[in-house]
Amino acid sequence: MSCGISVAEIDSNAQSGLPQSLAGKVAVVSGSSSGIGKAIAIELSARGAHVVVNYPVPSLRQEAESVVQILKTASMAVCADMGTTEGPGHLIKAAADVNGKIDIVVNNAALAVNKPFEEQTLEDWERLVNINGRGTFLLTQAALPFLTQPGGRKVNICSASSRGPPPGQTIYAGTKGMVDSFTRCWAKELPRKYGCTVNAVSPGPTRTEGFAAAGEEAMKLLQPTIDAIPVAARMAESSEIAFAVAFLAEERSRWINGVHLHANGGLFVE
Repeated sequence: MSCGISVAEIDSNAQSGLPQSLAGKVAVVSGSSSGIGKAIAIELSARGAHVVVNYPVPSLRQEAESVVQILKTASMAVCADMGTTEGPGHLIKAAADVNGKIDIVVNNAALAVNKPFEEQTLEDWERLVNINGRGTFLLTQAALPFLTQPGGRKVNICSASSRGPPPGQTIYAGTKGMVDSFTRCWAKELPRKYGCTVNAVSPGPTRTEGFAAAGEEAMKLLQPTIDAIPVAARMAESSEIAFAVAFLAEERSRWINGVHLHANGGLFVE
């Protein structure tokens, strides 16, 4: 499959009220043409980072380019499927070829299946394990040679389901448990070798296009979870998750490593 790259320049200082605390940083955000990933791209760009927006298939190119156009820094869109063995490496190579380095990697691309355990299939297993688990593994591995030292940031988007899963999320919760464990392991193994920190942000139900398309039955399964959120019985806004990611990407977060940051209104409390 042939996928294109687009690049756009937008004046960051003229359009952003935030301090440019990530100016000069290059951020790769997988699965960022919509949803939480899009919000993360917007937040990092508003702080001055050059963001590499990722989309999985050519049919989503226009959607990805529309994200690039609203970003406040020089940014680019790269087509690469995190569910394939070659996609993560392609994304990193495209980002490094244009920017010469990578400072921030956000493993966001993921799929969820919400249906009774008896109805979950081997096809569901392969799709979710390949994207959510293997994609995170391969993207992180591919980025290591391009990290600037010190000050690199790796942020894995996990899920409240990794530690407190509701019914209907057997495979999804399992793959996010994998990401949770990756974070713990990499936080101990990678910082001294590559000058980076490794943390996870763990959303609960979040208002995105994916949730909107989940269907009435899936929402019936998840509604009790939403109703139980201590802060408010509502979904998170994607911008609320993005803020948590940006916090971990900041230079002043240099001493935060191995954290599982719950951005889910207290849905899961350790």
